[in-house]
Amino acid sequence: MSAPTRVVVSDDQVLIRTGLTTIIDAQPDMEVVGECGDGQAAVELCERVRPDVVVMDVRMPVLDGIEATRRLAGAGVADPVKVLVVTTFNLDEYVYEALRAGASGFLLKDAPPSQLLHGIRTVATGAALLDPEVTRRLVGTYAARIRPAGGAAPDIPLTPRELEVLRLVAEGLSNSEIAARLVISQETVKTFVSRILTKLDLRDRVQAVVYAYRNGMVT
Repeated sequence: MSAPTRVVVSDDQVLIRTGLTTIIDAQPDMEVVGECGDGQAAVELCERVRPDVVVMDVRMPVLDGIEATRRLAGAGVADPVKVLVVTTFNLDEYVYEALRAGASGFLLKDAPPSQLLHGIRTVATGAALLDPEVTRRLVGTYAARIRPAGGAAPDIPLTPRELEVLRLVAEGLSNSEIAARLVISQETVKTFVSRILTKLDLRDRVQAVVYAYRNGMVT
């Protein structure tokens, strides 16, 4: 058997933190290796235990989840930790900022336990977790803040087909939905997405969504 996914839970509400820990620890393929109640403690704990995934609240004392995420998974971090943000607000600008800070995805706190566990497993594999509908609403709400005001279009090193796939990713479509839209196989979509991430030096689909909006590719 493979080693269990090692998880750190960071939330300042004791009842929620305890509930998350109980749900995660009950899984045979997961192990909670630490828990804490503020962002600074999360950074220090992760530096010690090096978990596979951090389940991170956004609003916490001492150091909020956004800055903690940036220190653990942001640009320039030599050995980033995968962060799954769990928040109360599906249109909270702090969630958007957390994604920009390096989080691999986000969930709402009212999501069922099965979705939380799926999220941890997804992020642990290196994939991004983005609910399509929430992504469309969230990024669409804040698109004006990151879309360029004008000027020449950026020189994007992608083929026309790759640009088409990137736009669909930014709209929140899953691989299966993109495959159906373009009448190609899911494996072909995966290949396109992999090429896009490599060419643009992006880590995952979250960064691809932000890139597309920042460069005015999606309206």
